[in-house]
Amino acid sequence: MPILLRPVLESDLPILYEQQLDPEATAMAAFPSRDKDAFMAHDSNILKTIVCDSHVAGHIGSWEMDGHREVGYWIGKEFWGKGIATQALTEFLEIVKTRPLFAHVAKHNVASKRVLEKNGFNVIGKDSYNNSAGMLVDEFVLKLE
Repeated sequence: MPILLRPVLESDLPILYEQQLDPEATAMAAFPSRDKDAFMAHDSNILKTIVCDSHVAGHIGSWEMDGHREVGYWIGKEFWGKGIATQALTEFLEIVKTRPLFAHVAKHNVASKRVLEKNGFNVIGKDSYNNSAGMLVDEFVLKLE
């Protein structure tokens, strides 16, 4: 299923906002949804919309955190299990050439961990933190050299 990465358009934001409200998706990511103002104010050094069959399937981005370049993505639930995240990350890694590149994934999010591993990331450690909803999240830390 071919995808396209393109700059985020203003018209994408309501769709991306609704995708991050899905309770199953937020549980999988162990990342609570944000209110509309916080979501719309979200900025990232590099952010792309993932388009599949002319539909906004999600977004992928990269930012600086604690002196490291990070990558993360969000796929709308209706697009899960179709290889879209794997393909989007493969293409995104052609845009973001900085290495090492780090990613964090909730331990229970096996599918996302597999997406990262298919793209050459390796688990280098484990971490835990309290997310903005106060939930303790155990996660893997992955690195791409």
